[in-house]
Amino acid sequence: MSDRLPPLTALRAFDAAARHMSFAKAAAELNVTPAALSFQIKGLEEYLGAPLFRRLNRAVELTEAGHALAPGAAEGFDALRRAWLATRRVLDTRTLTVTAGPAFTAKWLAPRLFDFAQSHPDVELRFSATLRLMDFDRDDVDVAIRFGMGGDDRDLYSRVLVREWLTPMVAPRLANELKTPEDLLKLHLLEDGNLDFVDPPCNWTTWFTAMGVKNPPVVKPQFSQADHAIDAAETGGGVVLGRASLTAKALQEGRLVIPFPTAITTEAHYRVLCTQEASEKPQVKAFLSWLFEHVGEITALDQGMTFIDSADVKI
Repeated sequence: MSDRLPPLTALRAFDAAARHMSFAKAAAELNVTPAALSFQIKGLEEYLGAPLFRRLNRAVELTEAGHALAPGAAEGFDALRRAWLATRRVLDTRTLTVTAGPAFTAKWLAPRLFDFAQSHPDVELRFSATLRLMDFDRDDVDVAIRFGMGGDDRDLYSRVLVREWLTPMVAPRLANELKTPEDLLKLHLLEDGNLDFVDPPCNWTTWFTAMGVKNPPVVKPQFSQADHAIDAAETGGGVVLGRASLTAKALQEGRLVIPFPTAITTEAHYRVLCTQEASEKPQVKAFLSWLFEHVGEITALDQGMTFIDSADVKI
């Protein structure tokens, strides 16, 4: 038996069929006819000198040889795909794909997209709103903005974007009714569950305790996304323990106000991540420069605020 590799098209046909366990579905994925795909696999089996599939009535299953080949074929094509994407990214100086969480994308990035587009008309900016962990070797992403306690960023370009703080925020028409922190208890306390991982906790109990309110309530999150809780507060649906990073524009435009300028801080923060190679690309450099210039809108909210470290709050 020759050690030479069989034709790549035949291996590709086998890989698709082994993943789908269906010649018809594999043919649809590769945009060929089932007959053409079957011909490719038949040729691969003849090249090997052994069957790779058992043809059953309306189904197929892998033979022992097929089981031996399938994992390596899948890994090989995945490696080729990643290498091809990496090569395209190296040569692409116009497209920029940025991923951030849904709330940060909706409340901070998207509203400022027009400004970046005007300043950099030669860059095609794409957003991917997800909290999924990124694999820069596998995913077609140039820059990731992530919120958390930090992680293993070795071998990556990693820079803190902004520190987070939280304080009650309400629609302006509700603010006049609030004279003391206890008055907030008359309103619907809005909270999202995106900070449940933060330790020490940054929630309503923490804030009320920091303000000296006795027997602070335990509020269960009603929202899975922080931007939804903010939207509810803007419409007068209650008071949200708002995050500075997500409410900067609403505060600047007067859709939300801060009735008591005392905030709790956390070690959790936003950071910007990309590969060292990507950080040298012109469109990435342009985006990072723009990003750190405009994030000053968030830090500007610090003026006039009193900050209490959540780690110093004894609950």
